[in-house]
Amino acid sequence: MAEVRLEHLSKRYGATNVLPDVTLTINEGELFAVVGPSGCGKSTLLNLLAGLDRPTAGRILFDGEDVTELEPRARDIALVFQSYALYPHMTVRGNLAFPLQVTKRRHGFDRRRIEEEVQKVAGFLGLIPLLDRRPRELSGGQRQRVALGRALIRKPRVFLMDEPLSNLDAKLRASMRAELRRLHEELKITTIYVTHDQTEAMTLADRLAVFNHGEVQQIDHPHEIYARPANMFVAGFMGYPPMNLLDAHREGQTLRAGPIRLPLAETGAQHLLDQPLIMGIRPEVVAITSVAATGEGAVSGIVRLVEPSGAGMWVTVDLQDAQAMTVIGLTEAGFIPNVGDSVAVSVRRASIHLFERATGKRIGSA
Repeated sequence: MAEVRLEHLSKRYGATNVLPDVTLTINEGELFAVVGPSGCGKSTLLNLLAGLDRPTAGRILFDGEDVTELEPRARDIALVFQSYALYPHMTVRGNLAFPLQVTKRRHGFDRRRIEEEVQKVAGFLGLIPLLDRRPRELSGGQRQRVALGRALIRKPRVFLMDEPLSNLDAKLRASMRAELRRLHEELKITTIYVTHDQTEAMTLADRLAVFNHGEVQQIDHPHEIYARPANMFVAGFMGYPPMNLLDAHREGQTLRAGPIRLPLAETGAQHLLDQPLIMGIRPEVVAITSVAATGEGAVSGIVRLVEPSGAGMWVTVDLQDAQAMTVIGLTEAGFIPNVGDSVAVSVRRASIHLFERATGKRIGSA
């Protein structure tokens, strides 16, 4: 295990500045996720940590030791790729044993000791019945467990994962997320997990960093990032369906976004609201009901899209009396609207997020 620190790390390819300036610390034994859209610099960051690429500027430190110029084999890291990258001609036993076989002189492992380590890791990952099979005889989840085992058997200081579950189906991804979390709880190896899937990041991570265009937007615990996004990008990226972001302005002690009017609580920073604003409302606090069940403060709209989600439905609604203003909300069980229907839209509670329209920065809640 190791503490990982990045100090003003940057990477440029010609005129393209992929990582302008990244400074962050990953605590010893932490599962730290790096999340963001495709092309935001996540994999570039992981390659720099692994030593597969060199930074343009800045330093990488493991427990205070500068490893920026060290080769990958000298960093004592293990990398799990998006593809399983198993040796097709080897059995599961051979794939697990290979990392120890190529370094047995350094570790002083003989054949018996290597087999003991293989049995230990295979037992930990439920691979004992599969040891004599080859990769082509395994399912996707089994192959991923072999790839994890091949990395784990080396007992690295730092575990790097580059979207390791993206090739799996939805059900298998969910079970593998639980498996990865269990592995981390038991082994406590410092793990840096790169993914574009914000649900995966929030489920797995002790802390996470949200990236956009190579820059860190926010670093915090998953529930803090969801509850208090630092800016509009984080608010819109973290959570599904994404947060409703509506142009708004203050009218006395009321905030107005098109036909939606919400009372404004005393915040002690009223002057910050005297500017163009963005009102952020999570879809789960927006109730979509029939027009007949319209309550006080509800506004009307026309259904554009209906997405079943089990107990309720996510419904995208074009608000009436508002030019090009759309919100996403949740129906209650039993109410099934159709595209084109008139519905009522109301906010279940008054807790909303406010952002500066000009900068996108969070002002607070109201």
